[in-house]
Amino acid sequence: MNISDLIIYKKEIPKREAIYVDFPRNLSEELVKYLSEKGIEKLYCHQAEMFEKAEESKNIVITTSTASGKTLSFLLPVIQEILSNPLARAIFIYPTKALSSDQYRAILPYLEYFGENRISAGVYDGDTPTNERSRIRKSANIILTNPEMVNSAFLPNHSKFGFDFILSNLKYVVIDELHTYRGAFGSHLANVFRRLKRVCKYYKSSPQYLCSSATIANPTELAKEICGEKFIQISKDGSPSSKRKYVLLQPPKLVGADKRYYGQVQSTSIAADLIPNLVEMGNTFIAFTKSRRNVEVVLKEARDKLETESFFGEALTDKISGYRGGYTPLERKEIENKMIKGALSGLVSTNALELGIDIGKIDTTIIVGYPGTRASFWQQTGRAGRSGTECTNYLILDNLPFDQYIGVNPNWLFKGGSENAVIDKNNLLIELSHIRAAAAEIPLTLDDISLFPDLGETIPVLIRAKELTSENGKFIWCGNSFPAGDFSLRNIDKARYKLINKENNKEITEMDEMQAFREIHTGAIYMHDGVQYQVIKLDTESKTAFAIPFSGNYYTMPGDNTNIRIIQGSKDIDYKRTKITFGDVNVDQIVYMYKKLQFHNHQNLGFEQLEKPLSKDFETESTWFRIPSNVVKVYRRMLQESENGKFIRNNHFEGLCFAIKNATMMATMTENEDIGVTMSNNSVEISGSFEDDVYMFVYDKYVGGLGYSEKVFDLTNIIIDNAISMVSGCKCRDGCAACIGDYKLDKAMVLWGLENFLKEVEVPKNIKLVEYAPRTFIKKSFSFNELQNKWKEFCDYIKENGDAFGAFLTTIPRVEIEGNVITLILNSPFYREWVMEENNRKSIINIIQFHTDAPLRIEIRTEIENSEDSREDIKNKLNRRYKNLME
Repeated sequence: MNISDLIIYKKEIPKREAIYVDFPRNLSEELVKYLSEKGIEKLYCHQAEMFEKAEESKNIVITTSTASGKTLSFLLPVIQEILSNPLARAIFIYPTKALSSDQYRAILPYLEYFGENRISAGVYDGDTPTNERSRIRKSANIILTNPEMVNSAFLPNHSKFGFDFILSNLKYVVIDELHTYRGAFGSHLANVFRRLKRVCKYYKSSPQYLCSSATIANPTELAKEICGEKFIQISKDGSPSSKRKYVLLQPPKLVGADKRYYGQVQSTSIAADLIPNLVEMGNTFIAFTKSRRNVEVVLKEARDKLETESFFGEALTDKISGYRGGYTPLERKEIENKMIKGALSGLVSTNALELGIDIGKIDTTIIVGYPGTRASFWQQTGRAGRSGTECTNYLILDNLPFDQYIGVNPNWLFKGGSENAVIDKNNLLIELSHIRAAAAEIPLTLDDISLFPDLGETIPVLIRAKELTSENGKFIWCGNSFPAGDFSLRNIDKARYKLINKENNKEITEMDEMQAFREIHTGAIYMHDGVQYQVIKLDTESKTAFAIPFSGNYYTMPGDNTNIRIIQGSKDIDYKRTKITFGDVNVDQIVYMYKKLQFHNHQNLGFEQLEKPLSKDFETESTWFRIPSNVVKVYRRMLQESENGKFIRNNHFEGLCFAIKNATMMATMTENEDIGVTMSNNSVEISGSFEDDVYMFVYDKYVGGLGYSEKVFDLTNIIIDNAISMVSGCKCRDGCAACIGDYKLDKAMVLWGLENFLKEVEVPKNIKLVEYAPRTFIKKSFSFNELQNKWKEFCDYIKENGDAFGAFLTTIPRVEIEGNVITLILNSPFYREWVMEENNRKSIINIIQFHTDAPLRIEIRTEIENSEDSREDIKNKLNRRYKNLME
């Protein structure tokens, strides 16, 4: 494939000259002398401005471009303070251990010049040896660390090991790469700083905050939310920039026998074609992909092409490497060193390398699919040309709405502003975790409500759980010794799964539960550093999966389903022809099958059903749209069952969800893993008529919610308008994977459904109905209204399926159905208490909703039948047996 034939747009950003200014008047003679000896006679304007504002005790966030000298900007005020006050301490916080180690190398020249007796520094993280930790606590003025260490070491041990001295003399907190603290990570960090503020107040210190960030729309707002202080922004960039070239590549179309456009060649395949050319030409590069799986797909296919098509063959396959989460720290460090020394030509990476880790001089970046935000696009392309040489940046467009929109309107990418970073530090689950940790650090008082707004509701809960005790107006921690270790800052889900190589019993990687269900279920092909493994068993009890090396020519993608149950709505609004509600929901995500895709051509080789579905349910926040009744009727008439009766075809509700999700991501600046969009279960009812309303849910994919779906509620009009624009503006004729998610659906029908949110529109004529368009939505095995007559058959099915509660349900002799209420007829009062316990009740509801076409909201009630008479003999026998056993 000739890459030059795929170019649809080119842009050059000319060289930019530096804006220099004289050293600030207050900059010490020592620092002026040091800079002069290093060949620095003047500062960039933003460096001088940051020093001057820091001297005025301002909290600052600097947002100049990548490689603009931001490190020097915050080092100058910190080092000047330390040179004049040797007791002063500064904590530098980085999002990754690799970045803190890299930045330590940038500080070393200062340490060597001024000497350890005047300024000392050290990296304090999980890899730091014990003796080095002791040295850092005792004498380091600058401590480079990460949020996890502040959470689990600094704060819980604030009165021990010398941390009290550090916190008493803490003058500066420096936060690098502030923009990375979004979603759950940012919400956790904001609560860590709430706790830090409490501890600093205890030691009568009040640190100043210096932050650096990529260009985002709300840097001062984000800094204030995380640090709890007012900030000023420095954005005028005085650094020079070399000429930068940007090239947009549009993969070729895929056209069927009917000459319809139904997609395009995968962006990963284009990247795998481009990389061998760069290796052979001696370019140095990073190729950024959007997932771990894509890293491995691109790496394998590029190596295959180098081996079979390159003149030098196998000798060049070792010139490229993967780089992503899941690799061990030792593996990543070795890869970084090889890149710096020139042993590698390039890396295929996730966004892990967006951050400013030094990996040598890079002259090319390849963005494999638009990364979702302009901020990420500029961060990734900013990794090339840092040495002052010209660079080229390729963006390979995916067959997705954002990418296709950029293909038609490339100036949107280069002229538009950046996005907002969103956190929700008051997420109840996150806040609760940190209130528990704070109580163990210093007893809570009611004054702490200024930091933790839900403290009044939380304290009684913790007292009842016997984790707090009240003494003289203070609330003393009496729970486990280390509550700060009960949660992860990177996500809300505590459950972690390991993947083990069964041949040598070595750990390959670990991940959270939902990721494990999607990537390391039984039968999955997992790729690590170009090596394929087939998962032979996933044990959910031990949270361990076992895999063996695999040499097949395919990889796997999971098929899942989502059931949503409304808990309560908190606010609603009528908008045009729909009603929109925001509130709390229970989400049950089920992975029940996977498909096999062949390497290189990505052909679907078939589906495999999991022996037992993997299910995870959680409570979160959602905004839900009521679908206009005329849309429901028309869409239902178009539904078809597959020949084997297992799948639903021509499901245009899915096209509606696809369009709304992408419009939501554009309006709220969220990413794919932040939000989900799905229909209520009753949407695909084929037989009979359902009178219940049908809803589309836009929900946060985080326990408790992180504020994304609430923003959807506020931006309803923009989201619907965006969806209409993206579908109607797509260049395809009848519908494709980019605008409606599936070329086998009818674009006109999806657009009609969207327009009906605003006004009633006549149904299009000549609707496209594809006879074979199987969806991954399994047809429900039972009708909810028929459970009363088919209860035994239903219970037998559940038990054979291996579902939890299957055995228990078979002990229930019968049920009664009335409306949305299912009454379980029990033969024991104990069973009533057990069934109505919250977790058990939710689980039974989820089972019923997964296997039946149950209404959106169902209730469980219980009745006891002949309990006393029929069970009396058993009770008497048990009492006698127990008495004999005790004697």
